[in-house]
Amino acid sequence: MFFTIPTLMTWTRIVAIPLIVGVYYWPGLSMATQNLIATSMFVVFAITDWLDGYLARKLNQASAFGAFLDPVADKFLVCAALLVLVHMHRVHVLIALVIIGREIAISSLREWMAQIGAGKSVAVHMVGKLKTTVQMVAIPFLLYDGMLFGAIDTRDWGAVLILIAAVLTIWSMVYYMQKALPEIRARVK
Repeated sequence: MFFTIPTLMTWTRIVAIPLIVGVYYWPGLSMATQNLIATSMFVVFAITDWLDGYLARKLNQASAFGAFLDPVADKFLVCAALLVLVHMHRVHVLIALVIIGREIAISSLREWMAQIGAGKSVAVHMVGKLKTTVQMVAIPFLLYDGMLFGAIDTRDWGAVLILIAAVLTIWSMVYYMQKALPEIRARVK
């Protein structure tokens, strides 16, 4: 199950990271062109997140490796995009730290909970899915950094959405920590 269609799509998200970052170092491209290319790539690769899960179920190609790799690819893609946005002064470093720090903390928590046989207590919840959805809309808006359809200022909308994503990030982290707290207390004694 290492090279199924869904797993290959997940690998493309990881491969996309240097491509999205590299666009901003491509000489001769205007900033508007760099923004458009990076945004388009991010949107296409973000769509593969939904599509690979759908195909894994539809083609009966779900695997433990795919289930592991999928969230890793998502986190790499989001973290890389956030670092680019911080570098370009489109996202405040504290917002990026909250989002990236939560990803590291909850990933570590999930790994530990799985090792002790309590992984189901920190399974993905709706608040986590909502956080991811808001991030996946905010980031392309911030990458685009212009007027969309002559009416939507993506910088303003992206700034509001990434702030909402940061709030949802904290909320989801608190939720998962509360779910894990009984196990943590039992193991610390």
